[in-house]
Amino acid sequence: MDILKTIIADKRQELKLQKQRVPMASLEDSFLFNRKTFSLRDRLADSSATGIIAEFKRKSPSRGLINEKADPVKISKGYVQAGAIGLSVLTDTRYFAGNREDLVRVRETNQCPILRKDFMIDEYQVLEARAWGADVILLIAAVLEKDMVRDLSAMAHSLGLEVLLEIHQESELDFLDENIDLVGVNNRDLKRMVADVNTSIALSEKIPADFLKISESGISDPGTILKLKEYEYRGFLIGEYFMQHDDPVKACRELIEGLQNVENNHGINWI
Repeated sequence: MDILKTIIADKRQELKLQKQRVPMASLEDSFLFNRKTFSLRDRLADSSATGIIAEFKRKSPSRGLINEKADPVKISKGYVQAGAIGLSVLTDTRYFAGNREDLVRVRETNQCPILRKDFMIDEYQVLEARAWGADVILLIAAVLEKDMVRDLSAMAHSLGLEVLLEIHQESELDFLDENIDLVGVNNRDLKRMVADVNTSIALSEKIPADFLKISESGISDPGTILKLKEYEYRGFLIGEYFMQHDDPVKACRELIEGLQNVENNHGINWI
């Protein structure tokens, strides 16, 4: 069994227990459930923005522990102050060492779009995302059937959440529908856990022009971001590169400053 199938099997068992502990009605009673959300799509549409979506994660299946004792509040605030236009927070516990509390604390601290990063396979998780303060959910085409993507994205929209559909190959573009707000190309093959930014480049012209594009994973320098911008990517989700540093905020700030310096020196305007 490959790692992706193992993760999804574990997620199904986890959800079975979670539904018993916290009924749907309790989620709907959350103090964050009816808050006004922030639009990641609108932030990315702003051509003057950095496009950086900075991620908080302690661990990953490909790297193991990355930054076990990192503080989500301190780091997320620093990311935003450094110029990130949005945040991504891992909530999977077993494989990423994330949890509900990380997302809630980051939400209470920041006034910007937040993506709940998890393996979303059930409507219950969409309610969780709303109750925990997320603005965007991630739907991974590699682990879902087309009808489930349709149902989960429709539910997300009914709750005021945006939807980021993550793809890795051209065939997964068939999952696109009117409830998808953003398309993310994961440069990491989730079965082999190997990242290659050329995946984003290869798929760029295949993605319909009315969807804003985000490149995910394997991004660590301004040059790569500039190259991806040439292929009309507006968002750049970066997590492991930042989190592997002793000071993730400094790494984020230096990358953004480096990007801005290169753009200014070359007179680049992406409008």
